[in-house]
Amino acid sequence: MHEHTNPTAAVLVIGDEILSGRTQDTNINTIARFLTGRGIDLKEARIVPDDEDEIVAALNALRDRYDMVFTTGGIGPTHDDITADAVARAFGVPISHHPEAVKILRQLFADMGREETQARMRMARIPHGAELIPNPVSKAPGFHIGNVYVMAGVPKIMQAMLNELDEKLPRGRKVHARTIRADLPEGDLGDALSAIAKAHPHVAIGSYPFNEKGHFGTRIVLRSRDETALQKAAAQVRALVDDLTAKIPNPPVNWE
Repeated sequence: MHEHTNPTAAVLVIGDEILSGRTQDTNINTIARFLTGRGIDLKEARIVPDDEDEIVAALNALRDRYDMVFTTGGIGPTHDDITADAVARAFGVPISHHPEAVKILRQLFADMGREETQARMRMARIPHGAELIPNPVSKAPGFHIGNVYVMAGVPKIMQAMLNELDEKLPRGRKVHARTIRADLPEGDLGDALSAIAKAHPHVAIGSYPFNEKGHFGTRIVLRSRDETALQKAAAQVRALVDDLTAKIPNPPVNWE
């Protein structure tokens, strides 16, 4: 594991349907929230097409740089589900039908009265040396090899697989957060927020403009693993917002 305070992670989303806009990805957000709650820093997210070379290149880059890589998509029964093959190639290992995965799928097909086809059994092909990730929703497993966790692209199934990994992942210090609403244009806050941020180097401060019913304002989000430092910075931001609001009781309703 790399030397830093918290474990780091990346997400690799795989699928032409995401890049074409046909399907909207929600898995990055789900994984980000899951990891943040466990003190794991999500540092990067990439989306690549159903192209083995692209998957291998992205996977090798990410797994070398971060402690963990979570992939979603491309482990179904069709010809374009090539994630398992790409992972095997990235790790330089063979791939074949995993005995336990075969057993799980055969039981599923028997219970459902479905034929065991070559296409369906593709979901049992696992790189050698990998461990299965249980799938309590639709049974076809994901897998874990090295620092890479390979999960389904269907959000409900991905979430279930992620939950199965919960106790197996390392933990870091959780990030605490505070959000302060300012009914002021972002530009009115910029210089003062910059000064507060410099005075509190262990607190990340971000400002995010919003528009609600024609009214523009700013949400200021403070994040830190040091709760005491966070509280001090938040108090200064709160005082700043209150002071500016008092000086400009009716800020203009327009964009910067």
